[in-house]
Amino acid sequence: MTSDTPPPPGAPLAEALAAGTVVLDGGMSNQLESAGHDLSDELWSARLLAERPEAITEAHLAYFEAGANVAITSSYQATFEGFGQRGIPREEAARLLALSVELARDAARQARDKGVARPLWVAASVGPYGAMLADGSEYRGRYGLGVEELERFHRPRLEVLAAAAPDVLALETVPDADEAEALLRAVRGLGVPAWLSYTVDGARTRAGQPLDEAFALAADADEVIAVGVNCCAPEDVDAAVQTAARVTGKPVVVYPNSGEAWDARARAWNGRSTFTPEQVLGWRESGARLIGGCCRVGPEAVASIARTLGAS
Repeated sequence: MTSDTPPPPGAPLAEALAAGTVVLDGGMSNQLESAGHDLSDELWSARLLAERPEAITEAHLAYFEAGANVAITSSYQATFEGFGQRGIPREEAARLLALSVELARDAARQARDKGVARPLWVAASVGPYGAMLADGSEYRGRYGLGVEELERFHRPRLEVLAAAAPDVLALETVPDADEAEALLRAVRGLGVPAWLSYTVDGARTRAGQPLDEAFALAADADEVIAVGVNCCAPEDVDAAVQTAARVTGKPVVVYPNSGEAWDARARAWNGRSTFTPEQVLGWRESGARLIGGCCRVGPEAVASIARTLGAS
């Protein structure tokens, strides 16, 4: 992290955010793909929890060595329903969810063994309902489900992930304010802090709600230590950071994509990268305290982010 007064070892992430800027990791999937792993499966990187867990640890380690303070677990697309469709029983699915946290912890231990002395944290990824559908609907929202139905979907895996003792729950890539409301209900009483991060299109959620209304849902949620955006175009970040900070008064989390566009039907990225490390300085000035990258942002870019924040 970058701060004049870094927190002591073992300090909560919320304390670190109050003290300075914390560097997030980058995309798990692109790091796994760059290592030669095939993710053309509906379980995406979650499949490797069962088949190649050591590959996930290696991906986390690459980001810690690059300069990240926070590793986001490989549980984004890991759900009881998704595993069940592959014939994986509920007990084994729960083990795999908990394993995602354990693998990130192991990567942190390995990083320390390699001389990384800065604070390291683990964020347990909780992707949206649409991620389980694996049809691109996490970029649309509006699934036809009510808040109570979505809460019932999210709560069981949140309970398992919270029991695995991550430092924070990452309620991420949320396309819809209704789903955000469900997630905020579902995290109550779990005893683990959370951040809430929308995927956005301009000044609105992917489902079309104004961001000031969407962020306001988390303003009085004691469990939420940061709000912001991820898995969006870098160009959409500036205004979103300002809105999140103004509406909630909380630290802002930001980790956009590279700027390329995802084609869900072709399962491929198109276009060119528009993400530059220099952008993070403006985001920090506007209130961002937890900064990294999402899809197509790898260890090299995270290293640049860390250097840029540390040098300013």
